[in-house]
Amino acid sequence: MSMQQAMDEITDYLAAIDEKLDDVLRAQKDAVLSDMIGVDLVIEEAMTIREEVGRVSDVTWSKVQATSMTIARTQAYALRQLDALAEKIERETKIGDLADAAKDAASRVQEWLTVLARCFQLQDALAVLELDRVLDASHEELDRHRSALKTARRNRLELIARSTQRLMDRLDKAAGTANLKVLTHPTTSRAVVNSSNHVAGALVDLHGVLGIEGGRSALEARRWSDAATDVRDSSIRTAIEGVGTARRLGSETRGRTISATSRLAGRIGDRAPKRRTRDDEDAHGD
Repeated sequence: MSMQQAMDEITDYLAAIDEKLDDVLRAQKDAVLSDMIGVDLVIEEAMTIREEVGRVSDVTWSKVQATSMTIARTQAYALRQLDALAEKIERETKIGDLADAAKDAASRVQEWLTVLARCFQLQDALAVLELDRVLDASHEELDRHRSALKTARRNRLELIARSTQRLMDRLDKAAGTANLKVLTHPTTSRAVVNSSNHVAGALVDLHGVLGIEGGRSALEARRWSDAATDVRDSSIRTAIEGVGTARRLGSETRGRTISATSRLAGRIGDRAPKRRTRDDEDAHGD
């Protein structure tokens, strides 16, 4: 009953993005994902027969007992895709390339998280069928088998948690790098931060539905965005306060400020082309 409840929760999670999953599965030519579609159909049929008959017969079990390998292979493939996204982000050092890698992760991560959720749901369904089969064939082993299945489920959760945490750690580091460059590369830095927040939100949703402890809260997912804004706003306030101080000093010592202002204007004129060049770089994506 506990496993069936967990399956229902995953079903609710998948309902909002089920169309996206179907698009991914149809678009992928990889045999691993294609096999998962077949496993999905086989297990769904077995669950339907179980509901109608009230038990898992030898015939029903023979149809599904080999599907666990396919599900595990699909899960491993999805986790590898997440690891590849994390490694790509970690390799980038330039803020522009980092923004591109983070954007790519944001556009692809939900697809693979959805595949992971579906794999987990299928594994829970298979465990329900397996327990019913043990109940029917070897009742005295039911408690030990149920305990072993719980351990295996916990191990799968830990594996998913480690992989998704690695991705989030890389994106946190990328957001930190972008945060330091928010004044010189505001547009690109904001793109990195937004991508990081998007992925964090998707990971929080998956962690929540699977019951993985330690998932980020929505507030934590926005931390880097707030930090980047704080740095920018603080710098603007400092600049404004500096202008205000200069004006007060100018009112008190008008004669000396006229000369100082002339020299300052000359220096600003010398720097203007460099500033425009940097702005042009920002406008062209760094």
